[in-house]
Amino acid sequence: MSTIKVLYAASEAAPFITTGGLGEVAGSLAKALKEKYGNDIDIRIILPLYQAIRDRSGFEFIGKTTVPLSWRQQYCGIFKKEVNNITYYFIDNEYYFKRSECYGHFDDGERFAFFSKAILFILPMLNFFPDIIHSNDWQTSLIPIYLKTIYSTSRDYNQIKTILTIHNIEYQGIYDISIAEDVFGLYGREKSIVEFNGNINLLKGAMETSDIINTVSKSYAEEILDDYYACGLASVVRRNTSKIKGILNGIDTELYNPEKDSSLFENYGIISIQKKSANKRSLQLLSNLPADETIPVIAIISRLVKHKGIDLIINGIEEILKEKVQFIVLGKGDRTYELQFKSLQNKYHDKISVRIDFNPDLAKKIYAGADFLLMPSISEPCGIAQMIASSYGTVPIVREIGGLKDSIKDCSLESGNGFTFYDQTPEALTDAVKRAISVYNNKDNFKELVKTVMSVDFSWRKSAEKYYDMYKNLLNRS
Repeated sequence: MSTIKVLYAASEAAPFITTGGLGEVAGSLAKALKEKYGNDIDIRIILPLYQAIRDRSGFEFIGKTTVPLSWRQQYCGIFKKEVNNITYYFIDNEYYFKRSECYGHFDDGERFAFFSKAILFILPMLNFFPDIIHSNDWQTSLIPIYLKTIYSTSRDYNQIKTILTIHNIEYQGIYDISIAEDVFGLYGREKSIVEFNGNINLLKGAMETSDIINTVSKSYAEEILDDYYACGLASVVRRNTSKIKGILNGIDTELYNPEKDSSLFENYGIISIQKKSANKRSLQLLSNLPADETIPVIAIISRLVKHKGIDLIINGIEEILKEKVQFIVLGKGDRTYELQFKSLQNKYHDKISVRIDFNPDLAKKIYAGADFLLMPSISEPCGIAQMIASSYGTVPIVREIGGLKDSIKDCSLESGNGFTFYDQTPEALTDAVKRAISVYNNKDNFKELVKTVMSVDFSWRKSAEKYYDMYKNLLNRS
């Protein structure tokens, strides 16, 4: 088979801009595919040129054009840069992308409609017509929609296959139907593709028009058949069941390597695990907690939002605090949760340290210095924090849902690599945490568990194989 040409379209991608799992996946998946398959795959990434991408050294200007978006004619500059043998393209338009934040603007629908339209419009300028365009989440959902509508009669475009990866179905790109024509340039029958419950729903439209729908874990692919997890889209999911696949994400094990991570107080590995204790002591001191090796440290590194199970933590933590234990919390999100954690810190200042922040460097210090990572998510399509924690020998405590269920098995099982619970109750959470503390207090058992946890392969190697097979099988269809 000739080289598979893939254009990976995403609203963020490492190493240039990441706000969450999508950005991490975009960069590391492409890198893993290229490392494993070499010239058998030509995968390129395209993303907006945000203001936040400040380091633009080595950027090559390809050209500029004007992109039609409904009645608008919008400037589009194109840049590229090669990193890790991957070509990255950047769509430049200061009106849309020169802003302090990547998301959360009143005109996000128009911004990402422009981005999607621009990707298709500039393909001749890139001299790269991919076999597959791999879209991600609602921000690039218009790509398969436009291919099936506006570009359906073009010989250059109608051979392009499409994959949509849903990283979190909660975010769907919902807008008032009145702007379908004015903003998205969709009319008549085309409009019906994106119409759902009287509104525009871009994710729905992409699910209907993509050749394959992919989710970031096998369990999540099954869960979204249920309306509770599908956030209203279960009927669309069920209608398209035959084209849904679930592939568990991995992590960049070079980036998250305690032997080489420059963020750590002291580097260590599975054969020098005793050095992890130096990171714990330094972390306790940094967090203004008593530096005591005998006290288990439980980390919470998370967006402080409802679906991360923060209510379970808030309602169960005081029961846990009766134990000999410390909590270190890093994250930001809903103001109510931020204030609740701050209040707990004030009340239990020798047991809880709270940092309301998004700080990747500090996060790595916590991964290395903590004994456990708590992730009681209500919904978790994949999750990568539990994988990162494992790489640092920090034992995950997770709820059995989505990618957490697929990646972490309870220690009561023969192949266990963490502690799990299922019921959405503070009682179930506290029980799992107390079981974890009990194992911690048996030093020999805990040491063996840490070694087991560090030994699990969460690299992209296996998942990259599955993505390559998905690409290959899609192109082999008649």
